[in-house]
Amino acid sequence: MLSYLAQYEEVFGPFRLLRFITLRTLFASGTSLLIGYVLGPWVIAKLRAFSFQQSLRDKSEVGKLAELHEGKKNTPTMGGLLICLSVTSSCLLWAQWNVWVLTALLVYVSLTALGFMDDFLKVSKRNSKGVSSRFKLVWQSVTTIVALLILVNHPESGTHVRELWLPFFKDAVWASMPLWFLFIFLFFVLVGSSNAINLTDGVDGLAIGCTISAALVYAVMAYAAGNAIIADYLLISFVPGVGELTIICGSLVGAGLAFLWFNTHPAEVFMGDTGSLALGGLIGIVAFMVHQPVTLVIVGGIFVMEAMSVILQVASFKMTGKRIFRMAPIHHHFELKGWAESKVVVRFWILSLIFAIAGLGTLKLR
Repeated sequence: MLSYLAQYEEVFGPFRLLRFITLRTLFASGTSLLIGYVLGPWVIAKLRAFSFQQSLRDKSEVGKLAELHEGKKNTPTMGGLLICLSVTSSCLLWAQWNVWVLTALLVYVSLTALGFMDDFLKVSKRNSKGVSSRFKLVWQSVTTIVALLILVNHPESGTHVRELWLPFFKDAVWASMPLWFLFIFLFFVLVGSSNAINLTDGVDGLAIGCTISAALVYAVMAYAAGNAIIADYLLISFVPGVGELTIICGSLVGAGLAFLWFNTHPAEVFMGDTGSLALGGLIGIVAFMVHQPVTLVIVGGIFVMEAMSVILQVASFKMTGKRIFRMAPIHHHFELKGWAESKVVVRFWILSLIFAIAGLGTLKLR
């Protein structure tokens, strides 16, 4: 790993600049962008060769939406593998390994594997069901338990991970959360963010564009939380070593931009659950470790909108027999209202940037 050469500046003089997280983040972002852009055509060709096409719902299930998405029928899925390859390769090269980086990548790879299994069953059986909801919950629960055990039992993270911080408060509102509550809290953060991004992934470029906005914000938050001077100035939690998560967020931004190159309308590849479940989990675990999990509700406002539209739609139909939206998630509602797909995506991107800036603003409002 090039980042470790910075420790031997007497021998490797020029590499001493790699001590700076900001510089390594720029290199990590560029590296993942390059890997994703170069390998993208090859990965897409392989997915096509294996006939890993997206399984679309027919007209009997989604009505007019099936006609609007007719052109997506033969588009390959599992593009999340490209994002995962880009992010992990870049992090291996530029991040200094510690408990925070290890946990983040463990959660990311684990949920990528879950998403891959889900997508594989969908494309092999040519249906939209995939793995069962029970299997997903068990896998996500085990991932949460493993991540939590690592964090709680490591001396670098054991004390910090038990603290609960909320936006607008300058001190921890709970200094030492019990283990049972930690599990429930982290589980809901991971599952909630995973499912929310999964619901957002319905039109070309929407989910990855909004993920890039969130990753940029959490890159700043991770850097601030890992810098004693900045953390003290902003009155936020200082967590030694957590600044290395800036590298992961930077890698995700680069990989996301590369993927967006191929995923923009009309998409050449979809990320599938391989991407959406894992990206949600990665953003969620980073938010948890930098003590900004609740802020994710603001930063990921688009994801919250998408998830809430589904919840409200289901609740309304069960209680009154009527639907609030023409279709949920809400981006489909606007498609059915006559908005072009590209208009839906760009307008949601704009909202995503607004939510991201609002979330970033909470750092100073204490």
